[in-house]
Amino acid sequence: MGEKATTERTGTAVPSPARRLVGGLLKNFRERSGMSRKDVAGRLLVSESLAGAYERAERIPTSTYLDDADSVLDARGALKACIPLMEEEKYPPTFVGWVRLQKTAASISGYETMVFPGLLQTEDYIRALYEERVPQLTEAEIEKNVAARLERQAVLSHTPPPMIGYVIEESVLKRLIGGREVLREQMLHVLECVRAMHHLRVQVMPTETREHAGLQGATYLLSTAEGRNFAYDEGQISGRLISKPQEVNQLIDRFGALRAQALTPWASAELIERMAGQL
Repeated sequence: MGEKATTERTGTAVPSPARRLVGGLLKNFRERSGMSRKDVAGRLLVSESLAGAYERAERIPTSTYLDDADSVLDARGALKACIPLMEEEKYPPTFVGWVRLQKTAASISGYETMVFPGLLQTEDYIRALYEERVPQLTEAEIEKNVAARLERQAVLSHTPPPMIGYVIEESVLKRLIGGREVLREQMLHVLECVRAMHHLRVQVMPTETREHAGLQGATYLLSTAEGRNFAYDEGQISGRLISKPQEVNQLIDRFGALRAQALTPWASAELIERMAGQL
């Protein structure tokens, strides 16, 4: 999703007790294992400075880092158990439930009116979005939010991968977020994802379409492996996870109509490629 309004939680000057706890655990398990910080960084494929920042609670460890560190440091599940704590550090309470559902979703879909879907955004595009946020974020907050959004994109390569389908407004292809080069690279990135991921479909809703089912605004949906359906309503201040079947089913029907009214995936790819070539 684009999350133009729903953003990851901003940091504070003093690390939270939860972040200090996890940092202390990382340090203690590392020292117990007899490994240096450089050794751990090499095993976990991160820089030594980043590994140190995690231990000092200066940065929030990613879920992947905690998962891998649990194995490398023989923490026996103690570090894996910290993943939900760190998710709550990175995301607002109204959004963290959606993030957790996405990790194991069988299908993810959405309709975007303003920006490219968050799971398909490049790092430069994400950074440009946060740099334009009002009220303005500090550089540290921007970097933390960029890292959190990039981390969530791991869902694209899960095994088995979820079926993913997006409909985006044609105007998204014209909005020069970050400038011409950033937008061009963003469009080429989407094309690369579509060509490489057979479980991903992206469709464009032409601006010339006078009326369609998405005029009420953006829509975000997912289904779990057990067949449960959820939706997310992204507000200007805070979002809402929707689980009531009646409400979710209405949004599913609306998204189905949107897909039927949009360009086909193949025609959409041709349009994106043509517009990228004009930048």
